[in-house]
Amino acid sequence: MNLQLAEDGRLRHLLTLDGLPRAIITQILDTAESFMDVGEREVKKVPLLRGKSIFNLFFEPSTRTRTTFEIAAKRLSADVVNLNIATSSQTKGEAILDTVDNLAAMHADMFIVRHAQSGAAHFIARHVAPHISVVNAGDGRHAHPTQGLLDMFTIRRYKGEFHNLTVAIVGDVLHSRVARSQIHALTTLGVPEVRVIGPKTLLPAGVEQMGVRAFHDMEAGLAGCDVVIMLRLQNERMKGARLPSAQEYFKFFGLTPEKLALAKPDAIVMHPGPMNRGVEIASEVADGPQSVILPQVTYGIAVRMAVMAMLAGGATA
Repeated sequence: MNLQLAEDGRLRHLLTLDGLPRAIITQILDTAESFMDVGEREVKKVPLLRGKSIFNLFFEPSTRTRTTFEIAAKRLSADVVNLNIATSSQTKGEAILDTVDNLAAMHADMFIVRHAQSGAAHFIARHVAPHISVVNAGDGRHAHPTQGLLDMFTIRRYKGEFHNLTVAIVGDVLHSRVARSQIHALTTLGVPEVRVIGPKTLLPAGVEQMGVRAFHDMEAGLAGCDVVIMLRLQNERMKGARLPSAQEYFKFFGLTPEKLALAKPDAIVMHPGPMNRGVEIASEVADGPQSVILPQVTYGIAVRMAVMAMLAGGATA
């Protein structure tokens, strides 16, 4: 049984893109498209989630993701509660399910969960009442489905179709929950060639089993690519030294104008953020004409609106 889907096939939780049907992913992207103009209106609100209570449970620091979820929920007219974990009962030893139960007793309709432990969102989703939905906003090294979806939305906006693309994901794939979600989404949507590029120490063993080609040479990996997705070094998740230095890493795996020139002339450059300029990407590229890094952030609001609207059973602007 797919925990994410209700018996009628509708989305009940969004926990991972692994195993999510292509039709559901496409429906989320199409729904997000219908929300794109809400941000351009004088009154940036639609009444779809009026009266619903959405709780942001961020057990791990976040600026971009938490903010875009909050904006998205408010644009859907929901009531939003941001739980500050640093001052919550969690710091007094309260178990995570007790925290969730207490919030559910306050008539929560949806939990947006970010946690350092892989599987935390699944754990909560298995426990909540049937009327409550859970969205995984990033769990450990496991998944970050809404980031993967907004990246797919960005690619579709600039490239139209998925079936004729070559996409490269560059950097610390080993520790990246974003990369896993991107790979699941890209392969599900029919991208014929997904490449991962990085030093051997930063690519998972057996990564090819996910349906990707692995490259340890940046120049060879970037050749002929339509989309280049850069990842930051996840220093906070690394155990032990995996790299000689940031300077050495940039020399071989940092995206410079010279290396980008090996991709197709109309290739787009993406980054889920936060960026480390001069480590994985040069400022000339990050701020250059092929960069779509800031549009990604904008699109994230519409995509998260789409997810929440679909979970709540309404899906049009």
